[in-house]
Amino acid sequence: MRAQQLDRESGIVADTAVLDIGVQDSGTDGALWALTNRGVAVTEAVEEQLATVWTARGAPHVYRLAELPSVAAAVAPFSEADAGKRIYDAAKPLKAAGIPVLSAMDTVASALRSLVVEPTAKGTVSGGLNALLDAPYQRDCRSCKATHIYEMPFRLAALHAGLQLRPGTSPPVLERIPGFEQAPHPDERHDVIRAYLRLLGPATPKDVASYLDAPVREIKDRWPADAVEVVVDGVTTWSLGPLSDDPPPVTRLLGPFDLFLQAKDRWLVMPDQARAKALWPVLGRPGAVLHHGEIVGTWRPRKSAKTLTLQVEPWARLTAELTEAITEQAERLAAHRGTRFAGLELKT
Repeated sequence: MRAQQLDRESGIVADTAVLDIGVQDSGTDGALWALTNRGVAVTEAVEEQLATVWTARGAPHVYRLAELPSVAAAVAPFSEADAGKRIYDAAKPLKAAGIPVLSAMDTVASALRSLVVEPTAKGTVSGGLNALLDAPYQRDCRSCKATHIYEMPFRLAALHAGLQLRPGTSPPVLERIPGFEQAPHPDERHDVIRAYLRLLGPATPKDVASYLDAPVREIKDRWPADAVEVVVDGVTTWSLGPLSDDPPPVTRLLGPFDLFLQAKDRWLVMPDQARAKALWPVLGRPGAVLHHGEIVGTWRPRKSAKTLTLQVEPWARLTAELTEAITEQAERLAAHRGTRFAGLELKT
């Protein structure tokens, strides 16, 4: 919580640590709510300092706009094997055709760059790629009942092509990043392994590999020499930066994809297996109620007209103090959404 600044009441984009690794922007309560939870007053001027791009696991993440060249270098595959793992089943036809995956990613990026001269909807870009790329890059999609390029090469090549996602667009609109040129090496703050250990550690190489969808061997080969070994419940893990057993006494309504919930050692975040399944279902994740260092329940918004009702499923006794803290944060969420808070709805 302290490393991720969840105890912070005020801050600015420049000193917000989670922007080093990227803030996932999935769902209504995505990146901007995550920044609000870390003390950033989100204004138009703040949003102009940010950019949304596809990075880890192909998900949209928000970073500082000025740092995208370094971010692009940080999230690029480490090797041919790494690239093949990150694009999943798209690697098989490429390998069968004798096309190295890294070369294929460059090809997709070049095609994307040529197609997106002005802001362009994702569907239009996808159609353009179909016309430019050969069969090994394409798949028969049953749900779409059409043939189109594999999704992961498309997403992971977009930043390499110097493309960002226009905020607030759904389906997404791609546009060029002004003056973009990828850096040869990432800044140390954007090194994903180091950032993960700093913000989500203690952790193992397997945890970091899972976060990136990368081979464990690639992570081990790049493991920081200054990482400090820490034994957690009998498991050897590593961390960067100071550790503390004293959680800050604050309450936060974490969005479903908040970085705090993205750690791959979920057994530490929520040891109870039944509650872990409720917190991380395959579809339709709820938000989490974080209180004094513990997940004490889940929440879902219920919006009607101009009001917001918060449905809360508590996993701890709802004391007057906890109820007041949740209500205060719910009012904060309603204000963030531009609605009026209409009350809590308890689910038992």
